[in-house]
Amino acid sequence: MNTFFRLLFLFYLLGAAPVFAEEEAHEAEGIPPMTAEQRQAVGILTQRVRMQEMADEIIVPGEVRTNLYRSAEVTPRITAQIIHRHARMGEAVTQGQKLVTLSSVEMAEAQGRLLVTSREWRRVKGLGRKVVSEKRYIGAKVSYQQAYAKVLAFGMTEAQVKRFLKQGDLGGATGTFDLLSPQSGTVLKDDFVIGRVVEPGTVLMEISDESRLWVEAQLSSEEMKGIKPNAPARVSSDNRDWFDGKVVQIHRRIDETTRTLAVRIELDASTPGLRPGQFVRSAIQVKASQPVVAVPKEAVLLLGDDNVVFKLEGDEIHPAPVEQGMTRGEWTEIKAGLALGDEIVTQGAYVLKSLFLKSQIGDSD
Repeated sequence: MNTFFRLLFLFYLLGAAPVFAEEEAHEAEGIPPMTAEQRQAVGILTQRVRMQEMADEIIVPGEVRTNLYRSAEVTPRITAQIIHRHARMGEAVTQGQKLVTLSSVEMAEAQGRLLVTSREWRRVKGLGRKVVSEKRYIGAKVSYQQAYAKVLAFGMTEAQVKRFLKQGDLGGATGTFDLLSPQSGTVLKDDFVIGRVVEPGTVLMEISDESRLWVEAQLSSEEMKGIKPNAPARVSSDNRDWFDGKVVQIHRRIDETTRTLAVRIELDASTPGLRPGQFVRSAIQVKASQPVVAVPKEAVLLLGDDNVVFKLEGDEIHPAPVEQGMTRGEWTEIKAGLALGDEIVTQGAYVLKSLFLKSQIGDSD
């Protein structure tokens, strides 16, 4: 039920209440009494005021980054031509999954050399040391090991090499080979086209585990006081939705341009809506948590020039002015105006504010 229909229903409900004497009606101001059933019918919820742990925080700008400790770049080790793509940007991949097929003259030569030395080594090993000379035996073994190591160094994996040797066909030394994903994650980058010849070290794909993003927050030397590793932190891009994390690292060098020091925050889990490169606000705890009188931040409203909460006493609800303190996440500190155990409205306060203002307009007529 949206706010408009709640108001309509509330006005109807209150209008159906018993009619008081004219003098009593004249004296009544504000919100008429409501039973628990009536409050529930229009979506008004209450709770007792209690102590809530709060913490002093410092709010600074930050930027979302990929977690480099959970990321990997896929690059060729030799000059090669791209002949096939097996994954695209945004796709989830698993460790060992085929990503790109390449073709290389260098790899073809290395594969051919491996097949020749493999056959010679099998022949010599089968004859044994008693039949062949020591020089031939060692030479065949070393040549095979070098050829094997070369195709590994060029980018084939152990499993790929074993399958290649099992085929045993010299015609299979075509120079094609696959680059595999070194880890599970999401493809963040795939900036290449089929047919392009790429040099060693060219980044073809970037794979990252996005379940643990980083935020690089920038702090001045004064703001750094009290910041320690493992300190709780929160991050938001819109000041409404906050994601929890903690300080995992403090950079060792001050930025020469901004004269700030970067603090690295690791977010607790997958954070929908946040992307690497996005600017955010970072709230970092600088002191130990302390219990204070606090209420849900939605319970505090501005009424005229005062901050108020709607307080329930029996069946009567009335606005109570409060002195507001700090707001941390979903909680707002109350320095004065409420006591522990007071019952206040935590949902539906805007409906009550509209009803209260309407009653005041009626009183002024």
